[in-house]
Amino acid sequence: MKYDIILCGVGGQGVLSLAAIIASAAVRQGYKVRQSEVHGMSQRGGAVVAHLRLSDSDIFSDLIPIGTASMVLSMEPLESLRYVSWLKEGGMLVTAAEPFNNITNYPPLDDVLSAVRRIPRHLLVPAADLARKAGSVRSSNMVMIGAASADLPFSADMLIASIEEMFAAKGDSMVALNKAAFASGSEAGREVYAGREAE
Repeated sequence: MKYDIILCGVGGQGVLSLAAIIASAAVRQGYKVRQSEVHGMSQRGGAVVAHLRLSDSDIFSDLIPIGTASMVLSMEPLESLRYVSWLKEGGMLVTAAEPFNNITNYPPLDDVLSAVRRIPRHLLVPAADLARKAGSVRSSNMVMIGAASADLPFSADMLIASIEEMFAAKGDSMVALNKAAFASGSEAGREVYAGREAE
């Protein structure tokens, strides 16, 4: 088994937490994990990207070659399009639908979302709205993990255990909030998959 993920977004959106929870779940499953350093202007609202590699055998590089990623998981739709060329044939693009307008020449959102929808396997997630309903818009990254969970090579229970571990020091209410955000994302992902199977 080999599963490579490009994680991307904008500084402050929780890309590091995305990587940490998925990596922890993979280790729980017994996989080997390698992660690149997060590159970008994470403290300034700039673009951020990380490479996360999961395998049941040795991994010899931290970086994912172009055209070989199993998934691009993005907190922002324009950022997701920057890394489409990393996807392998049949790879999955999972992105939040809400833009982060951190540049003056941000393209029209309809154009960005149309480009996402042209990717054969994609999932557009109203992450901020689902996170807000779960209790805090700051849990959007947990929504995104939930949405991606159906395509990841381990059970949702592994991810939930990693979420519990990450937020345990912040108290039961914070654990519950982030688990609720994960669940809402997971449900949204299942609905999209079910809809496509019915087509």
